[in-house]
Formats: sequence, structure tokens, C-alpha cells
Amino acid sequence: MKEYIKGAGGTVVSKSILEGTSRLRWFFRQEAGHGNGWIAFGDKDTQEYVDNPDNMAVVDFNVLANIEPAVVNVFYLPAGTDLEFCSDGTGAYFINTQTGEEIRERAKNPLQEAFDRNLKFLNQETYPKELFRGLFQKSGKLKTVVIGKADFPSGEVVLADPLAYLGSEYTITLEKQIPKGSYPVELAVCPSKLAGMRIVAARLTVSGKEAVRHEIAMPKGSKIEDLGKSGVWGFFGVDTGMACFTDSKVAQKYKEFIQNWQEKNPGKNKYTDYFAAFFKESSQKFPEVQREGGDFILWQIPDTRYKLPMFASGFGDGIYSGYWGLDAKGKPAELVIPFINPEYI
Repeated sequence: MKEYIKGAGGTVVSKSILEGTSRLRWFFRQEAGHGNGWIAFGDKDTQEYVDNPDNMAVVDFNVLANIEPAVVNVFYLPAGTDLEFCSDGTGAYFINTQTGEEIRERAKNPLQEAFDRNLKFLNQETYPKELFRGLFQKSGKLKTVVIGKADFPSGEVVLADPLAYLGSEYTITLEKQIPKGSYPVELAVCPSKLAGMRIVAARLTVSGKEAVRHEIAMPKGSKIEDLGKSGVWGFFGVDTGMACFTDSKVAQKYKEFIQNWQEKNPGKNKYTDYFAAFFKESSQKFPEVQREGGDFILWQIPDTRYKLPMFASGFGDGIYSGYWGLDAKGKPAELVIPFINPEYI
């Protein structure tokens, strides 16, 4: 048997289809029920036939797909979908009985579709103020958690993937600076049925003043007007699924610690052999807002007083931008990194 979709789950199928005495005709998906919710009836099935539970069987979805491969195209359609199967000179396809739409292309995995939509959402020059405000309002969709205060001894802010690039030439130092001090780090978390628990945004609160507008955080030596020019960009790269904002001085201390740790632990991995234990401890402390292995920490660099936040970056690897929230006088009130538009998940 060919496995078209791994882990597709059980599907209720008429025995007439399985035995070859009828062909697939009706295919619909229930909100709740056996397995994945899909139910298949044959073109010769009568109401009396399908009303007898002995004439129905629960089989792996791939069993049905081996009989009629076109069902793979509609597997990811949502509960409530009601389809009629057709096969003619133009090929095999489904008709949505509710809309009349013909379905001939393979429907995307909803998670992949959300990921693709989110790529277009990221790294815009600016967003509506309501989006930033909504990310950190507790609601039925979102939870927020303040994980503590991060230290900024120089006031020079950097953005980076802490496990891949922090302290390297790929660390992005921002043009705007903030007063020296320690500032709260807040995360917005979306408990999603589609994507699981995801951090959708991170915020560094610089002052208690309201942010009246937001603008993309430009790298050192560049201004907003330079955005789009050759060699100028307003984003940072993530290659380990983690992000952070911190101070340039803290980044240097971090680099020194990591270099020293790796010299003393040749061949070991800094995440699995060091940081994983801190993330696990965090997950036990805040189990309601992160996944089992842990999605964030506020870690104090050994032999220093500096605390450095690390947090999962939405869907993971990619490029992300920071946005300064500016008060009425144009001073930084907050720094926000959006990872996911929560409406998509």
C-alpha cells in the first residue's frame, strides 16, 4: 500500500468501496467522529445500506487513497466539507456540494498555508498601531507573560539568533539607543489548535509611555530613508528557531562565555549540552505558555550580573524585524518583534 499522507488517521469507508462493488461518490468530513472525520460512500450505496453499521469500516485514510488517489487532494479541507466525486474525460475531481466549486488541485496543509501567509506578513516597513496593541492584550486567543528584566548596560541594542549569531559579525546592532538600565521582556503567546503553542511576538518595554507610532528598527548607520538601498535592510536572521534582543556589551560577554565553554567542552553542543536544561526548567515554571521542552528563558551569564532573554521565534527559522514604538516626543517607548500574525493560526 502506498502511503500518500503519513499519520492521516482513520477514515469511515463503505464496505462496497473497499470490496469493489461500488465506486466512491460522496465524501464529507464531520467535526467529530471516528479518526480524521472523513466518511466515504459509494455510488451504489442506498440509505438502508449505509444505515447498517456492519456495512461501514474504519480504515487508514491511505487505504482509500490507494483505491481513489484523488481523495489526497481534499484531505486537508476543514470539517463541514461536503463533496461529490466525479470522473470524466477531464480527469478525476470533486465538486463542493455547498458552493459548486470544482476541486482539482491538492489543498495545502493548513499549517503550511498559515506559514506561507505569514511570510508575506513579516518585515513590512510599518504596521497599524492596532496590531501592536492587540498583540499584547490578553484575550481568548492570546496569553502574555513577563519573563523578567533584561540588562542594557550600554543602551546599544542588538537583535540576533542567540544560538547561531549573537556576538558574531551577523549580530544586528540598531541605530537607535535606549537609556542604560534593565527593562521588562514580555511575550505574547497563542495556544493554537493548528500550530500548537507559539510565541507570536516579543516586546521590550523601555518606558511606561504610550507608543503613538511604530517604525522598523534600522541597523546602525542607517535611517528609515535608507531602507531598500543596496546593502541596507531592516531584519535579522534566525537559523536555530531562537531570537533575542539584548545589549551590545552583554552580547560581548555572551560571546566570551560561549567561547570559553566550548574550549572546555570540545565536541559538545551548546544547546543540548547546556541551554536545554534551562529551557526545561522554564517550561516547568511556566507550563501554560510554552511547549514541553521550553520556549523561553531569562538567563544570567555566569560570573556577571547581566541577564539575557532567549525565546522561540514563531514558526522558527527565517528573517524577522524589530519595530520601535515611539512616544509623543519620538523617544523609544518599546521595541517589538512580531513573529506570527495570530489571526493566521
